[in-house]
Amino acid sequence: MNTFNVVSVNRSEKKGTIKTPVPEISIDEQGVKGDAHAGKWHRQVSLLGLESIHKFEKQANRKIKYGEFAENITTEGIELYLLHPLDRISIGSTELEISQIGKKCHGESCAIFKEVGNCVMPKEGIFCRVLKGGTVKAGDEAIYQPKIFKIKIITLSDRAYHGEYDDLSGKRIGEIVTGFFTDGHRQCAIDYTVIPDDAGKLRSLLLEAKSESIDFVFTTGGTGIGPRDITPETVKPLLDKEIPGIMELIRLKYGQEKPAALLSRSIAGLMGKTFVFALPGSIKAVEEYFAEISKNLMHLTYMLNGLDIH
Repeated sequence: MNTFNVVSVNRSEKKGTIKTPVPEISIDEQGVKGDAHAGKWHRQVSLLGLESIHKFEKQANRKIKYGEFAENITTEGIELYLLHPLDRISIGSTELEISQIGKKCHGESCAIFKEVGNCVMPKEGIFCRVLKGGTVKAGDEAIYQPKIFKIKIITLSDRAYHGEYDDLSGKRIGEIVTGFFTDGHRQCAIDYTVIPDDAGKLRSLLLEAKSESIDFVFTTGGTGIGPRDITPETVKPLLDKEIPGIMELIRLKYGQEKPAALLSRSIAGLMGKTFVFALPGSIKAVEEYFAEISKNLMHLTYMLNGLDIH
């Protein structure tokens, strides 16, 4: 558990102005009550760490007051700007979800910029939306909870299921996905299973993943045209929204050199709040497919959660 401290809580009635420290702030579903930034949007509560403020004080050669960069909550004990969207911060009964790291600086049109001469918020301030309200005051302990992405990998193979050969493509997906999140300084938890080419078993696992709010399901195998290849026709009826462009691009990209790649019936889409990617059953194929999928994986996640992050 990562804990840090609240050193000041601050409020202002107008946007673009310095905030004033107050004894406590009350937070509801729209943000800080009485603060100009409260509302039905994704930047309801702003936080800035003393770690960032102290760096700026050295550059500016002067002391910075709490709230001077228009942060609602000033903290100490963690470098806030290293956190990620969808991570959470709990302070007493209040629960916040990080929605943005930094923001666009308005320069000379901003009162803060005019008074201070620069602003650290665009680079190192963080913004949150409210999941649960409460009161926050200086001296409160804050708890940082990183988002742990839940991944389910399903290998469809009669022979692998019966132990006739070791499943390689499913394990390779696990390695690639783990590397992807590790490189992004993110955490993930992977559940891995091998099943026969059985539509009923696959459907049951997919519905289970949906009910458990699994973030991503990757299947491997069963995307060909053989009599036991049943993955796409099992997955598609369960999708609320299909995302055809990813697989179309992959087929076109690799099909130019290897016409057999055009025969893949791989499919991608959204099932509730769970993304499903049905991949072919070879190591090379899953590597090629994930290389393209990974380019939009986090963007898809942010879109699903209502975050406009580019």
